[in-house]
Amino acid sequence: MTGIECFMPSLSGEDISVTVESLSRSAAFTGVTILSGVSLRSTETLRSIAEAVHDKFVLLYTKDKPLEMGMFALDRIISIAEDTGADMLYADHYTVKEGEDGVERKHKHPLIDCQKGALRDDFDFGSVLVFRTRSFKRAVKAMTQDYEWGALYDLRLRMKKIVHINEFLYSEIETDGRKSGEKQFDYVDPKNRAVQIEMEAICTEHLKRIGAYLPPCFKDPDPREFGDHEFPVTATVVIPVLNRVRTVKDAVMSALNQKCDFRFNVIVVDNHSSDGTKELLDEIDDARLVHVIPVKHDLGIGGCWNLAVHHELCGEYAVQLDSDDVYSGPDTLQKIVDAFRQQKCAMVVGTYQMTDFDMNPIPPGIIDHREWTEDNGRNNALRVNGLGAPRAFWTPLLRTINLPNTSYGEDYALGLRISREYRIGRIYDVLYCCRRWDGNSDAALDIEKVNANNLYKDRIRTWELEARIRLSSRA
Repeated sequence: MTGIECFMPSLSGEDISVTVESLSRSAAFTGVTILSGVSLRSTETLRSIAEAVHDKFVLLYTKDKPLEMGMFALDRIISIAEDTGADMLYADHYTVKEGEDGVERKHKHPLIDCQKGALRDDFDFGSVLVFRTRSFKRAVKAMTQDYEWGALYDLRLRMKKIVHINEFLYSEIETDGRKSGEKQFDYVDPKNRAVQIEMEAICTEHLKRIGAYLPPCFKDPDPREFGDHEFPVTATVVIPVLNRVRTVKDAVMSALNQKCDFRFNVIVVDNHSSDGTKELLDEIDDARLVHVIPVKHDLGIGGCWNLAVHHELCGEYAVQLDSDDVYSGPDTLQKIVDAFRQQKCAMVVGTYQMTDFDMNPIPPGIIDHREWTEDNGRNNALRVNGLGAPRAFWTPLLRTINLPNTSYGEDYALGLRISREYRIGRIYDVLYCCRRWDGNSDAALDIEKVNANNLYKDRIRTWELEARIRLSSRA
């Protein structure tokens, strides 16, 4: 019979008993090794496992809480591994959470497929990872660099065939109860910087192995490539809006109050608001405000951006401002246009401050994306979950690329596409206040929405990855 060995961190005595008893219900289970005082995320630990394991499959359990396998779950995983020839497998599961009433309940925790472009180091595989031992040993043997935190990431990037079993095969205890809007900033938290340096190095080496790495050679924006463009103003602030009567005036006024040595305007694309937003905008008496209502009723945020960028009154530079946010001062627009001129770039990304509705700073504070470097930023952009804000674009190029007509990830897709050829400029001064309030659409998402968002961004990365591989192969 095919066997499977388990390796897991040290648990309390009772938790070990519960976990081992659960695993031992499968006849394929041959034993467990407790990894006391070492981390599964270190290369040294993976090497010791590779030397110790002898059965056909190896299971790594990554949590320090008790695990409960479902009925015949291990047998099911092994069966699918044999049928598919998978190198690595992971499965949907239940999470056990304590409710407000103090009662623990199981909640379904579905996962998503791991695509070629799923390069995020925080990809959710769950806590039960099963590997074909031959593939595991081959991957570990190929590791030439020792990592303290990124070894599991390095390992899974070396797996050729990863299979997602969309069946609920085990239960684990929830150990991170934060909202989705809080988790999304982990990779820019300064206290995680050392970890992120490792993850970037691992991802970069992976891109080199598969032929997707791009060296720091950039095209300069050249107006001659894009035909004749006559712009009525130098810069346009673009504000897509849908039912933001509480906040949109703050956004518009922060844009109109900019002090610049050039002409600018503000294009608000009102996506058929029904809460009084239209009427409020009509009351603002300023010739620089262009209020656009789409003819079409199928536009997402990206579609609203496309409408603004192709508008005859759009300026040479199109600058982002969300309808519930504000610029941090009257010099934001000037700094952005100066950056375009000084850094010879086709896109500029600034720094923002997280605040509450009343503009008081809140954690995680200033988001400056200092993980970005000119040498490797566009490669690392395939790993991280965002590029920062505010974002601004050179309009002639943007009119040829356009944004996906979506309301999530459209700006990230555009940033990846631009960075494939052009330099992205950075500003590390705070330019923008990102307001968190009960009306935010992304403050606390359920697992289905988080999965849908992550699946789409991974799809964007996959398409970009394939484009870069093709580009590199022609070089």
